[in-house]
Amino acid sequence: MYNLGIDIGSTTLKIALTDEQGRLVFNDYRRHNANVKNVANQIFDDFVLKLQNGEIPEMSGVRADDVELRLVITGSVGMGYAERLGWSFVQEVVAAAEVVKRYYPYVRTFIDMGGEDSKMIFFAEGKVPDIRMNGSCAGGTGAFIDQTATLLGVETVELNRLAAQSTNIYPIASRCGVFSKTDIQNLMSRKVAKSDIAASVFNAVALQVVASLARGMDIEPIVFFCGGPFAYLPELKKHFMRILNLSEDDCLLPDNPQLIPALGCSVMANEEKRSMSLNQLHDLLISEQTIEVDFSDRMQPLFNSKNEFETWLKSKHVYNVPRAKIDSSSKHNYFMGVDSGSTTTKLILLNENGELVYTDYRHNNGDSFRAFHEAITQLYESVENPANIEIKASAVTGYGENLLKTAFSLDYGIIETMAHFMAARAVEPDVSFILDIGGQDMKAIFVENGSIRRMEINEACSSGCGSFLETFANQLGHTAADFAQYACEAKHPCDLGTRCTVFMNSKVKQALREGATVSDIAAGFSYSVVKNCLFKVLKLKSIDELGKHVVVQGGTFRNKAVIRALELQTGVEVSFSDIPELMGAYGAALYAMQKEK
Repeated sequence: MYNLGIDIGSTTLKIALTDEQGRLVFNDYRRHNANVKNVANQIFDDFVLKLQNGEIPEMSGVRADDVELRLVITGSVGMGYAERLGWSFVQEVVAAAEVVKRYYPYVRTFIDMGGEDSKMIFFAEGKVPDIRMNGSCAGGTGAFIDQTATLLGVETVELNRLAAQSTNIYPIASRCGVFSKTDIQNLMSRKVAKSDIAASVFNAVALQVVASLARGMDIEPIVFFCGGPFAYLPELKKHFMRILNLSEDDCLLPDNPQLIPALGCSVMANEEKRSMSLNQLHDLLISEQTIEVDFSDRMQPLFNSKNEFETWLKSKHVYNVPRAKIDSSSKHNYFMGVDSGSTTTKLILLNENGELVYTDYRHNNGDSFRAFHEAITQLYESVENPANIEIKASAVTGYGENLLKTAFSLDYGIIETMAHFMAARAVEPDVSFILDIGGQDMKAIFVENGSIRRMEINEACSSGCGSFLETFANQLGHTAADFAQYACEAKHPCDLGTRCTVFMNSKVKQALREGATVSDIAAGFSYSVVKNCLFKVLKLKSIDELGKHVVVQGGTFRNKAVIRALELQTGVEVSFSDIPELMGAYGAALYAMQKEK
Protein backbone atom coordinates (compact mmCIF):
# COMPACT_ATOMS: atom_id res chain seq x y z
CA MET A 1 0.00 0.00 0.00
CA TYR A 2 1.29 3.44 -0.98
CA ASN A 3 -0.05 6.96 -0.45
CA LEU A 4 -0.22 9.32 -3.43
CA GLY A 5 -0.49 13.09 -3.07
CA ILE A 6 -1.26 15.11 -6.18
CA ASP A 7 -0.97 18.92 -6.34
CA ILE A 8 -2.47 20.43 -9.51
CA GLY A 9 -1.57 24.10 -9.37
CA SER A 10 -2.23 26.93 -11.78
CA THR A 11 0.94 26.22 -13.73
CA THR A 12 2.44 22.93 -12.50
CA LEU A 13 1.55 19.34 -11.60
CA LYS A 14 3.35 17.83 -8.61
CA ILE A 15 3.08 14.29 -7.21
CA ALA A 16 4.52 12.68 -4.08
CA LEU A 17 4.36 8.93 -3.52
CA THR A 18 5.12 7.71 0.01
CA ASP A 19 5.19 4.27 1.63
CA GLU A 20 3.29 3.37 4.78
CA GLN A 21 6.15 4.71 6.91
CA GLY A 22 5.78 8.14 5.27
CA ARG A 23 9.04 7.90 3.29
CA LEU A 24 9.07 9.64 -0.11
CA VAL A 25 9.74 6.95 -2.73
CA PHE A 26 8.87 8.79 -5.96
CA ASN A 27 8.07 12.35 -6.98
CA ASP A 28 7.67 14.50 -10.07
CA TYR A 29 7.21 18.20 -10.88
CA ARG A 30 6.21 19.46 -14.32
CA ARG A 31 4.54 22.46 -15.96
CA HIS A 32 1.23 21.33 -17.39
CA ASN A 33 0.45 24.28 -19.73
CA ALA A 34 -3.28 23.70 -19.13
CA ASN A 35 -3.02 20.10 -20.39
CA VAL A 36 -3.14 18.25 -17.09
CA LYS A 37 -4.39 14.96 -18.49
CA ASN A 38 -1.49 14.51 -20.93
CA VAL A 39 1.15 15.51 -18.38
CA ALA A 40 -0.36 13.14 -15.78
CA ASN A 41 -0.17 10.29 -18.29
CA GLN A 42 3.47 11.15 -19.07
CA ILE A 43 4.34 11.00 -15.37
CA PHE A 44 2.48 7.70 -15.00
CA ASP A 45 4.35 6.16 -17.94
CA ASP A 46 7.71 7.39 -16.59
CA PHE A 47 6.94 5.96 -13.15
CA VAL A 48 5.98 2.52 -14.51
CA LEU A 49 9.10 2.43 -16.70
CA LYS A 50 11.39 3.32 -13.79
CA LEU A 51 9.65 0.73 -11.60
CA GLN A 52 10.13 -1.97 -14.22
CA ASN A 53 13.80 -1.03 -14.70
CA GLY A 54 14.50 -1.09 -10.96
CA GLU A 55 15.31 2.65 -10.89
CA ILE A 56 13.30 3.27 -7.70
CA PRO A 57 15.44 1.73 -4.92
CA GLU A 58 12.75 2.10 -2.25
CA MET A 59 10.40 -0.04 -4.37
CA SER A 60 12.90 -2.70 -5.36
CA GLY A 61 11.16 -5.95 -6.22
CA VAL A 62 7.72 -4.36 -6.40
CA ARG A 63 5.76 -5.06 -9.57
CA ALA A 64 3.41 -2.48 -11.08
CA ASP A 65 0.50 -4.96 -10.73
CA ASP A 66 1.10 -5.10 -6.97
CA VAL A 67 0.97 -1.34 -6.30
CA GLU A 68 -2.13 -0.27 -4.36
CA LEU A 69 -2.77 3.45 -3.88
CA ARG A 70 -4.64 5.74 -1.52
CA LEU A 71 -5.10 9.15 -3.12
CA VAL A 72 -5.70 12.79 -2.08
CA ILE A 73 -5.65 15.81 -4.42
CA THR A 74 -4.96 19.52 -3.81
CA GLY A 75 -4.14 22.69 -5.78
CA SER A 76 -5.95 25.63 -7.35
CA VAL A 77 -6.91 23.50 -10.38
CA GLY A 78 -7.15 20.25 -8.42
CA MET A 79 -10.64 20.63 -6.99
CA GLY A 80 -12.39 20.13 -10.33
CA TYR A 81 -10.31 17.05 -11.07
CA ALA A 82 -10.96 15.61 -7.61
CA GLU A 83 -14.71 16.00 -8.11
CA ARG A 84 -14.62 14.45 -11.56
CA LEU A 85 -12.37 11.55 -10.52
CA GLY A 86 -14.33 10.98 -7.32
CA TRP A 87 -11.39 11.32 -4.95
CA SER A 88 -10.73 13.39 -1.84
CA PHE A 89 -9.68 17.03 -2.09
CA VAL A 90 -7.92 19.10 0.58
CA GLN A 91 -7.02 22.79 0.50
CA GLU A 92 -3.31 23.16 -0.27
CA VAL A 93 -2.52 25.31 2.77
CA VAL A 94 -4.06 22.66 5.02
CA ALA A 95 -1.99 19.99 3.27
CA ALA A 96 1.20 22.01 3.72
CA ALA A 97 0.40 22.62 7.39
CA GLU A 98 0.05 18.87 7.85
CA VAL A 99 3.64 18.38 6.65
CA VAL A 100 4.94 20.97 9.11
CA LYS A 101 3.01 19.46 12.03
CA ARG A 102 4.20 15.94 11.24
CA TYR A 103 7.82 16.44 10.22
CA TYR A 104 8.82 19.91 11.49
CA PRO A 105 6.90 20.66 14.72
CA TYR A 106 9.47 23.27 15.77
CA VAL A 107 8.61 25.57 12.82
CA ARG A 108 6.88 28.82 13.84
CA THR A 109 6.37 30.55 10.46
CA PHE A 110 5.62 29.00 7.07
CA ILE A 111 6.12 30.93 3.81
CA ASP A 112 5.02 29.37 0.53
CA MET A 113 5.14 30.91 -2.94
CA GLY A 114 3.41 29.35 -5.92
CA GLY A 115 2.75 30.30 -9.52
CA GLU A 116 -0.15 32.62 -8.79
CA ASP A 117 -0.41 32.70 -5.00
CA SER A 118 1.59 33.19 -1.85
CA LYS A 119 0.77 31.89 1.61
CA MET A 120 1.92 32.39 5.18
CA ILE A 121 1.06 30.26 8.23
CA PHE A 122 1.85 31.16 11.85
CA PHE A 123 2.16 28.23 14.27
CA ALA A 124 1.88 28.55 18.05
CA GLU A 125 1.58 25.84 20.67
CA GLY A 126 -1.99 25.18 21.74
CA LYS A 127 -3.42 27.39 18.99
CA VAL A 128 -4.99 26.73 15.62
CA PRO A 129 -2.54 27.70 12.81
CA ASP A 130 -3.13 31.26 11.54
CA ILE A 131 -3.35 30.96 7.74
CA ARG A 132 -2.93 33.93 5.38
CA MET A 133 -3.18 33.99 1.55
CA ASN A 134 -2.85 36.72 -1.06
CA GLY A 135 -6.19 38.02 -2.23
CA SER A 136 -6.93 39.93 -5.42
CA CYS A 137 -3.37 40.68 -6.57
CA ALA A 138 -0.64 38.34 -7.79
CA GLY A 139 2.22 40.73 -7.08
CA GLY A 140 4.80 38.74 -5.12
CA THR A 141 4.25 35.36 -6.79
CA GLY A 142 6.08 33.07 -9.18
CA ALA A 143 4.19 34.46 -12.18
CA PHE A 144 5.40 37.94 -11.24
CA ILE A 145 8.98 36.64 -11.44
CA ASP A 146 8.25 34.83 -14.75
CA GLN A 147 7.03 38.11 -16.27
CA THR A 148 10.26 39.82 -15.26
CA ALA A 149 12.34 37.10 -16.90
CA THR A 150 10.37 37.55 -20.13
CA LEU A 151 10.92 41.30 -20.04
CA LEU A 152 14.67 40.83 -19.56
CA GLY A 153 14.82 38.18 -22.29
CA VAL A 154 16.18 35.41 -20.05
CA GLU A 155 14.96 32.11 -18.63
CA THR A 156 13.46 32.33 -15.15
CA VAL A 157 16.24 30.23 -13.59
CA GLU A 158 18.80 32.61 -15.12
CA LEU A 159 17.46 35.36 -12.84
CA ASN A 160 19.02 33.52 -9.91
CA ARG A 161 22.52 33.66 -11.41
CA LEU A 162 22.07 37.32 -12.30
CA ALA A 163 20.76 38.26 -8.84
CA ALA A 164 23.77 36.62 -7.22
CA GLN A 165 26.03 39.07 -9.09
CA SER A 166 24.14 42.25 -8.18
CA THR A 167 25.67 45.23 -6.40
CA ASN A 168 22.63 47.55 -6.10
CA ILE A 169 18.96 47.31 -5.24
CA TYR A 170 16.45 49.62 -6.94
CA PRO A 171 12.80 50.20 -5.96
CA ILE A 172 10.32 48.25 -8.08
CA ALA A 173 6.56 48.22 -7.58
CA SER A 174 5.51 44.67 -6.81
CA ARG A 175 1.84 45.35 -6.14
CA CYS A 176 1.01 44.53 -9.76
CA GLY A 177 2.88 42.32 -12.21
CA VAL A 178 2.05 44.64 -15.10
CA PHE A 179 2.81 47.91 -13.31
CA SER A 180 6.24 46.55 -12.42
CA LYS A 181 7.06 46.60 -16.14
CA THR A 182 7.13 50.39 -16.02
CA ASP A 183 9.75 50.42 -13.27
CA ILE A 184 11.78 47.70 -14.95
CA GLN A 185 11.63 49.42 -18.33
CA ASN A 186 12.79 52.62 -16.68
CA LEU A 187 15.79 50.81 -15.20
CA MET A 188 16.53 49.22 -18.58
CA SER A 189 16.43 52.62 -20.30
CA ARG A 190 18.98 53.86 -17.75
CA LYS A 191 21.24 50.91 -18.71
CA VAL A 192 21.04 49.42 -15.23
CA ALA A 193 22.67 45.98 -15.16
CA LYS A 194 20.34 43.01 -15.55
CA SER A 195 21.88 41.54 -12.41
CA ASP A 196 20.72 44.55 -10.36
CA ILE A 197 17.25 44.41 -11.93
CA ALA A 198 16.94 40.70 -11.09
CA ALA A 199 17.97 41.31 -7.48
CA SER A 200 15.62 44.29 -7.26
CA VAL A 201 12.71 42.12 -8.40
CA PHE A 202 13.52 39.47 -5.79
CA ASN A 203 13.67 42.22 -3.18
CA ALA A 204 10.29 43.60 -4.33
CA VAL A 205 8.73 40.14 -4.17
CA ALA A 206 9.98 39.58 -0.63
CA LEU A 207 8.68 42.98 0.49
CA GLN A 208 5.28 42.33 -1.11
CA VAL A 209 4.85 38.91 0.50
CA VAL A 210 5.86 40.13 3.95
CA ALA A 211 3.79 43.32 3.79
CA SER A 212 0.63 41.72 2.39
CA LEU A 213 0.59 38.55 4.49
CA ALA A 214 2.22 39.31 7.84
CA ARG A 215 -0.10 42.24 8.61
CA GLY A 216 1.08 42.87 12.15
CA MET A 217 2.16 39.34 13.04
CA ASP A 218 5.78 38.72 14.02
CA ILE A 219 7.60 36.37 11.65
CA GLU A 220 9.43 34.19 14.16
CA PRO A 221 12.00 31.48 13.48
CA ILE A 222 12.19 28.77 12.57
CA VAL A 223 10.92 30.02 9.20
CA PHE A 224 9.98 27.28 6.73
CA PHE A 225 10.25 28.17 3.00
CA CYS A 226 8.57 26.14 0.27
CA GLY A 227 7.23 26.40 -3.26
CA GLY A 228 8.74 26.28 -6.74
CA PRO A 229 10.34 29.76 -6.67
CA PHE A 230 12.27 28.92 -3.48
CA ALA A 231 13.24 25.52 -4.91
CA TYR A 232 14.79 26.90 -8.08
CA LEU A 233 15.76 30.45 -7.08
CA PRO A 234 17.91 30.23 -3.91
CA GLU A 235 18.75 33.95 -4.14
CA LEU A 236 15.10 34.71 -3.46
CA LYS A 237 15.35 33.21 0.03
CA LYS A 238 18.36 35.41 0.75
CA HIS A 239 16.28 38.54 0.14
CA PHE A 240 13.64 37.31 2.57
CA MET A 241 16.37 36.63 5.11
CA ARG A 242 17.80 40.13 4.71
CA ILE A 243 14.41 41.84 5.01
CA LEU A 244 13.42 39.73 8.03
CA ASN A 245 16.90 39.86 9.59
CA LEU A 246 17.21 36.06 9.69
CA SER A 247 20.29 33.88 9.81
CA GLU A 248 20.66 30.51 8.10
CA ASP A 249 20.00 28.84 11.46
CA ASP A 250 16.65 30.63 11.58
CA CYS A 251 15.54 29.20 8.24
CA LEU A 252 14.56 25.83 6.86
CA LEU A 253 14.41 25.03 3.16
CA PRO A 254 13.48 21.32 3.03
CA ASP A 255 14.38 18.82 0.37
CA ASN A 256 11.97 19.19 -2.56
CA PRO A 257 10.32 22.39 -1.28
CA GLN A 258 8.17 22.49 -4.43
CA LEU A 259 6.43 19.28 -3.35
CA ILE A 260 5.23 20.22 0.14
CA PRO A 261 1.44 20.40 -0.54
CA ALA A 262 1.64 17.14 -2.53
CA LEU A 263 3.59 15.55 0.32
CA GLY A 264 0.94 16.78 2.73
CA CYS A 265 -1.73 15.08 0.62
CA SER A 266 0.20 11.82 0.77
CA VAL A 267 0.34 12.12 4.57
CA MET A 268 -3.42 12.71 4.73
CA ALA A 269 -4.06 9.88 2.25
CA ASN A 270 -2.96 7.49 4.98
CA GLU A 271 -6.39 8.06 6.56
CA GLU A 272 -8.30 7.19 3.36
CA LYS A 273 -10.38 4.06 3.70
CA ARG A 274 -10.50 3.20 0.00
CA SER A 275 -7.74 2.55 -2.50
CA MET A 276 -7.15 1.67 -6.16
CA SER A 277 -4.57 -0.32 -8.06
CA LEU A 278 -2.02 1.34 -10.30
CA ASN A 279 -3.80 -0.15 -13.32
CA GLN A 280 -7.13 1.32 -12.17
CA LEU A 281 -5.50 4.73 -11.87
CA HIS A 282 -4.18 4.40 -15.40
CA ASP A 283 -7.64 3.48 -16.71
CA LEU A 284 -9.07 6.50 -14.91
CA LEU A 285 -6.52 8.86 -16.49
CA ILE A 286 -7.27 7.52 -19.95
CA SER A 287 -11.05 7.70 -19.60
CA GLU A 288 -11.20 11.07 -17.83
CA GLN A 289 -13.44 13.32 -19.91
CA THR A 290 -13.80 17.08 -20.25
CA ILE A 291 -16.75 18.55 -18.37
CA GLU A 292 -19.83 18.88 -20.55
CA VAL A 293 -20.12 22.47 -21.75
CA ASP A 294 -22.55 24.47 -19.59
CA PHE A 295 -23.76 27.71 -21.16
CA SER A 296 -25.98 28.75 -18.23
CA ASP A 297 -23.42 31.14 -16.78
CA ARG A 298 -22.30 32.63 -20.11
CA MET A 299 -22.84 36.27 -21.13
CA GLN A 300 -24.80 37.95 -23.91
CA PRO A 301 -23.10 37.75 -27.33
CA LEU A 302 -21.63 41.06 -28.44
CA PHE A 303 -23.23 40.58 -31.84
CA ASN A 304 -25.75 37.95 -32.94
CA SER A 305 -24.46 37.86 -36.50
CA LYS A 306 -21.86 39.26 -38.84
CA ASN A 307 -24.57 41.41 -40.43
CA GLU A 308 -25.45 42.92 -37.04
CA PHE A 309 -21.76 43.78 -36.48
CA GLU A 310 -21.49 45.50 -39.88
CA THR A 311 -24.73 47.43 -39.30
CA TRP A 312 -23.55 48.55 -35.87
CA LEU A 313 -20.19 49.70 -37.26
CA LYS A 314 -21.86 51.79 -39.97
CA SER A 315 -24.09 53.44 -37.40
CA LYS A 316 -21.27 54.57 -35.13
CA HIS A 317 -20.15 58.18 -34.83
CA VAL A 318 -16.54 57.78 -35.89
CA TYR A 319 -14.53 60.98 -36.08
CA ASN A 320 -12.22 60.73 -39.07
CA VAL A 321 -9.29 63.04 -38.41
CA PRO A 322 -8.83 65.32 -41.44
CA ARG A 323 -5.77 64.30 -43.41
CA ALA A 324 -3.39 65.74 -45.99
CA LYS A 325 -0.03 64.80 -47.48
CA ILE A 326 3.18 66.21 -46.06
CA ASP A 327 4.62 68.81 -48.44
CA SER A 328 8.37 69.30 -48.53
CA SER A 329 8.53 70.95 -51.97
CA SER A 330 8.70 74.33 -50.22
CA LYS A 331 8.87 75.59 -46.65
CA HIS A 332 5.78 74.86 -44.54
CA ASN A 333 5.06 75.05 -40.83
CA TYR A 334 4.00 71.96 -38.90
CA PHE A 335 3.00 71.19 -35.32
CA MET A 336 4.33 68.10 -33.57
CA GLY A 337 2.59 66.15 -30.82
CA VAL A 338 4.33 63.32 -28.93
CA ASP A 339 2.87 60.83 -26.46
CA SER A 340 5.70 59.03 -24.70
CA GLY A 341 3.86 56.26 -22.89
CA SER A 342 5.01 53.49 -20.58
CA THR A 343 5.17 50.94 -23.40
CA THR A 344 4.87 52.91 -26.67
CA THR A 345 5.86 56.22 -28.25
CA LYS A 346 3.43 57.99 -30.59
CA LEU A 347 4.29 60.97 -32.83
CA ILE A 348 1.94 63.12 -34.92
CA LEU A 349 2.45 66.04 -37.31
CA LEU A 350 -0.35 68.49 -38.14
CA ASN A 351 -0.16 71.15 -40.84
CA GLU A 352 -1.35 74.73 -40.32
CA ASN A 353 -4.91 73.70 -41.23
CA GLY A 354 -4.91 71.10 -38.44
CA GLU A 355 -4.76 68.22 -40.91
CA LEU A 356 -2.89 65.06 -40.02
CA VAL A 357 0.12 64.62 -42.32
CA TYR A 358 2.33 62.11 -40.51
CA THR A 359 2.12 59.48 -37.72
CA ASP A 360 4.56 57.14 -36.04
CA TYR A 361 3.77 54.45 -33.48
CA ARG A 362 6.43 52.21 -31.95
CA HIS A 363 7.20 50.17 -28.83
CA ASN A 364 9.67 51.63 -26.33
CA ASN A 365 11.22 48.35 -25.17
CA GLY A 366 12.28 50.16 -22.02
CA ASP A 367 13.99 53.09 -23.79
CA SER A 368 11.81 56.16 -24.44
CA PHE A 369 14.78 58.24 -25.59
CA ARG A 370 15.80 55.73 -28.26
CA ALA A 371 12.20 55.23 -29.44
CA PHE A 372 11.66 58.95 -30.01
CA HIS A 373 15.07 59.35 -31.66
CA GLU A 374 14.19 56.54 -34.08
CA ALA A 375 10.80 58.11 -34.78
CA ILE A 376 12.38 61.48 -35.63
CA THR A 377 14.99 59.76 -37.78
CA GLN A 378 12.25 57.90 -39.63
CA LEU A 379 10.41 61.19 -40.24
CA TYR A 380 13.59 62.85 -41.53
CA GLU A 381 14.30 59.99 -43.93
CA SER A 382 10.71 59.77 -45.19
CA VAL A 383 10.52 63.25 -46.74
CA GLU A 384 12.28 64.37 -49.90
CA ASN A 385 13.43 67.78 -48.63
CA PRO A 386 13.54 67.66 -44.80
CA ALA A 387 15.01 71.19 -44.66
CA ASN A 388 11.61 72.50 -45.78
CA ILE A 389 9.81 70.90 -42.83
CA GLU A 390 9.60 73.60 -40.16
CA ILE A 391 8.41 72.40 -36.75
CA LYS A 392 6.83 75.64 -35.58
CA ALA A 393 5.84 74.21 -32.16
CA SER A 394 6.02 70.88 -30.40
CA ALA A 395 4.40 69.44 -27.27
CA VAL A 396 4.93 66.16 -25.41
CA THR A 397 2.83 64.27 -22.91
CA GLY A 398 2.98 60.95 -21.11
CA TYR A 399 5.41 58.91 -19.07
CA GLY A 400 8.52 60.26 -20.82
CA GLU A 401 7.41 63.90 -20.99
CA ASN A 402 10.21 65.41 -18.89
CA LEU A 403 12.93 63.27 -20.47
CA LEU A 404 12.02 64.07 -24.08
CA LYS A 405 11.22 67.73 -23.47
CA THR A 406 14.65 68.27 -21.89
CA ALA A 407 16.70 66.00 -24.15
CA PHE A 408 15.24 67.22 -27.47
CA SER A 409 14.34 70.81 -26.50
CA LEU A 410 10.65 70.35 -27.25
CA ASP A 411 8.59 73.49 -26.69
CA TYR A 412 5.81 72.41 -24.35
CA GLY A 413 4.87 69.71 -21.92
CA ILE A 414 1.22 68.91 -21.26
CA ILE A 415 -0.22 66.53 -18.70
CA GLU A 416 -1.93 63.48 -20.18
CA THR A 417 -5.36 64.41 -18.86
CA MET A 418 -5.43 67.69 -20.75
CA ALA A 419 -3.96 66.17 -23.92
CA HIS A 420 -6.69 63.53 -24.01
CA PHE A 421 -9.35 66.11 -23.14
CA MET A 422 -8.31 68.33 -26.08
CA ALA A 423 -8.34 65.35 -28.44
CA ALA A 424 -11.74 64.17 -27.19
CA ARG A 425 -13.29 67.60 -27.81
CA ALA A 426 -12.23 67.28 -31.44
CA VAL A 427 -14.25 64.05 -31.61
CA GLU A 428 -17.25 65.36 -29.65
CA PRO A 429 -17.33 69.08 -28.68
CA ASP A 430 -19.98 68.38 -26.00
CA VAL A 431 -18.09 65.42 -24.50
CA SER A 432 -19.33 64.50 -21.00
CA PHE A 433 -17.10 61.51 -20.25
CA ILE A 434 -13.76 60.28 -21.62
CA LEU A 435 -12.42 56.78 -21.10
CA ASP A 436 -8.81 56.27 -22.13
CA ILE A 437 -7.25 52.82 -21.83
CA GLY A 438 -3.58 52.45 -22.68
CA GLY A 439 -1.02 49.68 -22.34
CA GLN A 440 -0.77 49.76 -18.55
CA ASP A 441 -3.01 52.58 -17.43
CA MET A 442 -6.61 53.65 -17.48
CA LYS A 443 -7.96 57.19 -17.18
CA ALA A 444 -11.59 58.21 -16.77
CA ILE A 445 -12.36 61.90 -17.15
CA PHE A 446 -15.70 63.41 -16.15
CA VAL A 447 -16.54 66.67 -17.95
CA GLU A 448 -19.13 69.26 -16.99
CA ASN A 449 -19.88 72.50 -18.86
CA GLY A 450 -16.76 72.14 -20.99
CA SER A 451 -14.40 71.69 -18.02
CA ILE A 452 -12.91 68.67 -16.31
CA ARG A 453 -14.90 67.98 -13.14
CA ARG A 454 -12.98 64.95 -11.84
CA MET A 455 -10.66 62.21 -12.96
CA GLU A 456 -10.10 58.61 -11.90
CA ILE A 457 -7.05 56.47 -12.71
CA ASN A 458 -6.08 52.88 -11.97
CA GLU A 459 -3.55 53.04 -9.17
CA ALA A 460 -2.99 49.53 -7.89
CA CYS A 461 -4.15 47.18 -10.62
CA SER A 462 -3.69 47.04 -14.39
CA SER A 463 -6.21 44.31 -15.20
CA GLY A 464 -8.21 45.38 -18.19
CA CYS A 465 -5.54 47.52 -19.84
CA GLY A 466 -3.99 47.01 -23.27
CA SER A 467 -1.17 44.79 -22.04
CA PHE A 468 -3.80 42.63 -20.34
CA LEU A 469 -5.55 41.87 -23.63
CA GLU A 470 -2.42 41.57 -25.76
CA THR A 471 -0.74 39.21 -23.29
CA PHE A 472 -3.62 36.74 -23.31
CA ALA A 473 -4.09 36.95 -27.06
CA ASN A 474 -0.42 36.05 -27.52
CA GLN A 475 -0.60 33.26 -24.91
CA LEU A 476 -3.43 31.68 -26.88
CA GLY A 477 -1.43 31.99 -30.10
CA HIS A 478 -3.20 34.96 -31.68
CA THR A 479 -2.54 38.61 -32.45
CA ALA A 480 -4.48 41.30 -30.62
CA ALA A 481 -6.28 42.16 -33.89
CA ASP A 482 -7.37 38.54 -34.44
CA PHE A 483 -8.47 38.33 -30.82
CA ALA A 484 -10.71 41.36 -31.30
CA GLN A 485 -12.30 39.83 -34.40
CA TYR A 486 -12.91 36.50 -32.65
CA ALA A 487 -14.63 38.34 -29.79
CA CYS A 488 -17.17 39.84 -32.16
CA GLU A 489 -18.02 36.37 -33.46
CA ALA A 490 -18.50 34.70 -30.06
CA LYS A 491 -21.78 32.88 -29.41
CA HIS A 492 -21.33 32.25 -25.66
CA PRO A 493 -18.90 34.77 -24.06
CA CYS A 494 -17.30 33.53 -20.85
CA ASP A 495 -17.79 35.48 -17.63
CA LEU A 496 -14.15 35.97 -16.60
CA GLY A 497 -14.89 38.58 -13.93
CA THR A 498 -12.49 41.39 -13.06
CA ARG A 499 -9.62 39.47 -11.57
CA CYS A 500 -5.93 40.33 -11.50
CA THR A 501 -4.09 39.92 -14.81
CA VAL A 502 -2.09 37.01 -13.43
CA PHE A 503 -5.02 35.34 -11.65
CA MET A 504 -6.96 35.42 -14.90
CA ASN A 505 -4.64 32.67 -16.16
CA SER A 506 -6.46 30.15 -13.97
CA LYS A 507 -9.87 31.37 -15.10
CA VAL A 508 -8.91 31.05 -18.77
CA LYS A 509 -7.43 27.58 -18.29
CA GLN A 510 -10.56 26.46 -16.48
CA ALA A 511 -12.74 27.82 -19.31
CA LEU A 512 -10.64 26.00 -21.92
CA ARG A 513 -10.95 22.74 -19.98
CA GLU A 514 -14.71 23.26 -19.88
CA GLY A 515 -14.98 23.54 -23.65
CA ALA A 516 -14.92 27.31 -24.20
CA THR A 517 -13.77 28.46 -27.63
CA VAL A 518 -11.12 31.12 -28.19
CA SER A 519 -13.92 33.41 -29.42
CA ASP A 520 -15.85 32.93 -26.17
CA ILE A 521 -12.74 33.75 -24.15
CA ALA A 522 -11.89 36.79 -26.29
CA ALA A 523 -15.40 38.18 -25.83
CA GLY A 524 -15.15 37.45 -22.11
CA PHE A 525 -12.02 39.59 -21.93
CA SER A 526 -13.86 42.44 -23.65
CA TYR A 527 -16.52 42.33 -20.96
CA SER A 528 -13.82 42.09 -18.25
CA VAL A 529 -12.12 45.26 -19.46
CA VAL A 530 -15.36 47.17 -19.14
CA LYS A 531 -16.40 45.65 -15.82
CA ASN A 532 -12.96 46.38 -14.39
CA CYS A 533 -13.28 50.02 -15.43
CA LEU A 534 -16.84 50.54 -14.23
CA PHE A 535 -16.76 48.61 -10.98
CA LYS A 536 -13.11 48.51 -9.83
CA VAL A 537 -11.74 51.84 -11.03
CA LEU A 538 -14.74 54.16 -11.28
CA LYS A 539 -16.97 52.40 -8.73
CA LEU A 540 -19.96 53.95 -10.50
CA LYS A 541 -23.15 54.34 -8.50
CA SER A 542 -25.19 55.31 -11.53
CA ILE A 543 -24.63 55.14 -15.28
CA ASP A 544 -26.05 58.69 -15.39
CA GLU A 545 -22.64 59.90 -14.16
CA LEU A 546 -21.27 59.26 -17.65
CA GLY A 547 -23.60 61.75 -19.32
CA LYS A 548 -24.85 61.46 -22.89
CA HIS A 549 -21.65 62.16 -24.85
CA VAL A 550 -19.09 59.44 -24.17
CA VAL A 551 -15.76 59.34 -26.03
CA VAL A 552 -13.35 56.40 -25.83
CA GLN A 553 -9.70 56.45 -26.85
CA GLY A 554 -6.44 54.61 -26.39
CA GLY A 555 -5.05 51.64 -28.31
CA THR A 556 -7.40 49.23 -26.51
CA PHE A 557 -10.32 50.78 -28.42
CA ARG A 558 -8.95 49.57 -31.73
CA ASN A 559 -10.77 46.53 -30.39
CA LYS A 560 -14.40 47.10 -31.44
CA ALA A 561 -15.48 44.29 -29.12
CA VAL A 562 -14.49 46.37 -26.10
CA ILE A 563 -16.51 49.34 -27.39
CA ARG A 564 -19.52 47.10 -27.90
CA ALA A 565 -19.14 45.57 -24.43
CA LEU A 566 -19.08 49.07 -22.94
CA GLU A 567 -22.31 49.96 -24.71
CA LEU A 568 -24.03 46.74 -23.64
CA GLN A 569 -22.95 47.17 -20.01
CA THR A 570 -24.02 50.82 -19.80
CA GLY A 571 -26.74 51.28 -22.39
CA VAL A 572 -24.87 54.41 -23.56
CA GLU A 573 -23.69 54.96 -27.15
CA VAL A 574 -20.05 55.99 -27.50
CA SER A 575 -18.00 57.95 -30.03
CA PHE A 576 -14.41 57.33 -31.08
CA SER A 577 -11.89 58.45 -33.66
CA ASP A 578 -10.16 56.54 -36.40
CA ILE A 579 -6.84 56.97 -34.51
CA PRO A 580 -7.76 55.93 -30.92
CA GLU A 581 -4.19 54.85 -30.10
CA LEU A 582 -2.80 58.24 -31.18
CA MET A 583 -5.20 60.54 -29.32
CA GLY A 584 -2.67 61.56 -26.67
CA ALA A 585 -0.22 62.68 -29.35
CA TYR A 586 -3.07 64.29 -31.31
CA GLY A 587 -4.11 66.29 -28.26
CA ALA A 588 -0.50 67.36 -27.70
CA ALA A 589 -0.23 68.55 -31.32
CA LEU A 590 -3.49 70.50 -30.99
CA TYR A 591 -2.09 72.08 -27.81
CA ALA A 592 1.15 73.09 -29.60
CA MET A 593 -0.92 74.64 -32.40
CA GLN A 594 -3.12 76.49 -29.90
CA LYS A 595 -0.10 77.91 -28.06
CA GLU A 596 1.33 79.36 -31.28
CA LYS A 597 -1.86 80.92 -32.61
